[in-house]
Amino acid sequence: MIIAMIRLKPIFLSLVIVLVGLSSVNNIALGKPIDDEGLAAILDQHWADANEEQIFFRKDPDAFRMNGALPDMSEEGRSRRQAFNQSMLDSLAKIDKEELSARDQVTFALFHYEREAEAASYQQLDHLYPLHYYSSWFSYYAGAPNNMSFLSKQDYDNYLVSLADFPRYNQQFLQNLEQAVAAGHVHYCDSVEGYDARISKHVVAEPESSIFFVPIANMPASINDEDRDRIRAKASELIMKAVVPEYQKSYKFMTERYLPNCRKEVGVTKLEGGEDYYQYLIKFYTTTDYSADEIYELGLSEVARIRTEMESLIEQTGFKGSFKEFIYYLRNDSRFYTDEAEDLLEKASYIARKMAAQLPKWFGLLPRNTFDIKESPEGGAYYVGADGTGLTSGTYYVDTKDLTAQPLYNLEALTFHEAEPGHHFQGSIAQELDVAEFRKTLYHSAFGEGWGLYSEALGKEMGFYQDPYSDFGRLTYEMWRACRLVVDTGMHAKGWSRQKAIDYLADNTALSMPDVIAQIDRYVTWPAQALSYKIGELKIREMRAKAEKTLGDDFNIRDFHDQMLKNGSLPLELLEELFESWLKEQLSKK
Repeated sequence: MIIAMIRLKPIFLSLVIVLVGLSSVNNIALGKPIDDEGLAAILDQHWADANEEQIFFRKDPDAFRMNGALPDMSEEGRSRRQAFNQSMLDSLAKIDKEELSARDQVTFALFHYEREAEAASYQQLDHLYPLHYYSSWFSYYAGAPNNMSFLSKQDYDNYLVSLADFPRYNQQFLQNLEQAVAAGHVHYCDSVEGYDARISKHVVAEPESSIFFVPIANMPASINDEDRDRIRAKASELIMKAVVPEYQKSYKFMTERYLPNCRKEVGVTKLEGGEDYYQYLIKFYTTTDYSADEIYELGLSEVARIRTEMESLIEQTGFKGSFKEFIYYLRNDSRFYTDEAEDLLEKASYIARKMAAQLPKWFGLLPRNTFDIKESPEGGAYYVGADGTGLTSGTYYVDTKDLTAQPLYNLEALTFHEAEPGHHFQGSIAQELDVAEFRKTLYHSAFGEGWGLYSEALGKEMGFYQDPYSDFGRLTYEMWRACRLVVDTGMHAKGWSRQKAIDYLADNTALSMPDVIAQIDRYVTWPAQALSYKIGELKIREMRAKAEKTLGDDFNIRDFHDQMLKNGSLPLELLEELFESWLKEQLSKK
C-alpha cells in the first residue's frame, strides 16, 4: 500500500537531541506530573484561569457543559484572555528549557505551542463565526444538559445559575454576530437556509416542553421534597423568563439581520482578510503548514487510490453495472436501511461490544472509563467525552433523526471512529494519563480525527467488515475524507461552486444524498476543519509503515498503538518526534 508522505515543518527541532534515546519521554511517570517547580507553577496558574474563564483552548466544542456562570464571550473577555495568554508566553520565556527533564520538555513544548496558537487566534476572525452547519452556541447550550450528571442539590443549583446567566451569554454572541454582519463575515446563503428552525424549536409555551426541563423531570431520590419543589419552580421560571425569550431574540436576529445579509460567494477567501483566515484555519486544524494547493493535490491523489480499491470491491460483490449504478443501488435499496431508531442503536451497540472483545489483542493500554450510546439530541453522529470527574461516561451519539440518511453499511466504520478504538478510546486514555491537566482535554483535530479514521481501517485488520457492503462502507468513509481535501480547498481557495462540490462528493462516495448535501454545507460553514481527518490519518499510517519496515519481525502492533496514544493529543510534528525517539529505543533493544 502506498502511503502519502506528510511533510511537516520542524516546529520542535530543539527537542530532537534531547528526546533521542530517552525512554522517560515515552513512559509517563506516576506521581507528580511535572518535575520542574517553575513550570508547574505556570501550568497551575494557567489551569486555574481556564477554569475561572470556563474556556479551555483547543478543547472539543461538543463537550460543552454548564457549570454555574457561563463564559464571558464579549470583546472585553477576549482582550482579558489575550493579555493572560501573553503573560503565559512571557513566563515561559524565563524557563531554561535545557534544565528541564525529558518529559517536562515535552510538556513545555506542547504548552508553548498551544499558547502561540492561542495568540494567533486573537488576531483572527473566529469570534465572528460562532455557528456552522451542525452546531452553534445555542445548540451547544441546549445539548449541554444531556452531557451532564445531575446527582446532587449543588448540581441543580449550578444549573439554575447557568439558566439565569443565559441572557448575558446569548446577547454577547448576538453582539459578535452584529459585528460579523457589519464586516460581511457571514455564511453563504444556501448553506444556512432555514437555519432559523434550529432556534425556533426551543421557543416553547410551557417549561415542561423545553429540553432544558429534562434534568428537572428526572431528579434523583436523594433530593428532598423541599429542594425538589424549589428547584422545579425556579427552573420553570428561568426557562420561561430567561431562556425562551433569548431564543426568541436569537430567532428574530437570525431572520431579520443575519439571513437577509448572508454572503453570495461560497469561499471564505472571497471576503476581506479571508485568505489569511483560511490559511490560519488550515494550520489550526491540521497542525501543518500545508497550503491549500498542496492539500488539493494530495486529495486528488488519495481519491484516485481509494477509487481503485472501491472498484475492486464492487467486482467482489458480483454486482453487474457501473460504479454510479452501484452507488445508486446502495442509496436506494431498503435492505441497507432500518426504519426504527431503536434498531439502529441496538446494531451500533452490538458492533461496539464485539469490538471491545478484540481490543486487548491490539492495545496494551486500555482505558478504564465506559461509554453510552444514545440518540443525538440535535442531529449528527459524534462522540462526547466524560467530564473528567469520574461521575460521567463518554457518549457515542447516533443520528436517528433521518434514518434514510444512515445506511447500515456505514455503521461499523462510524462506530469504530466515534467509540472504540476511536474517539472514546483515545480520549479516555488521555484523561487518565498522569500529565498536566491541560493535556488531558486538549484536542488537536488532526491527531484526534486522524486517529478516528485510522481506527476505521484498523477494524479491517481486526476481523470486522465481513460483509462486503460494510467493507465498501469503510472505503466510502475513507473516500469521503479524501474528497474533503478536494472540495474544501476547491470551494474556499479555487472558486468551486457549492453544486460542483456536491456533485464531486456524490459521484465518489456512497453517502446518502441528504448526507452529501449536509456535508458540503458543513465544509462551507466550517472551513478547513474537515481537512484534519485525512492529514492526520496519513501521518499515523506513515509512521506505522516506517516502524514495520524498520523493526521487521520485532514490530509489535500493541507497542506501536500504545506509543501513539500514551502522550495524549499532540500536534503532528511532536507526535512524530516522539515516535522517532521510540523507534530508536526499539532498535537499541534488537
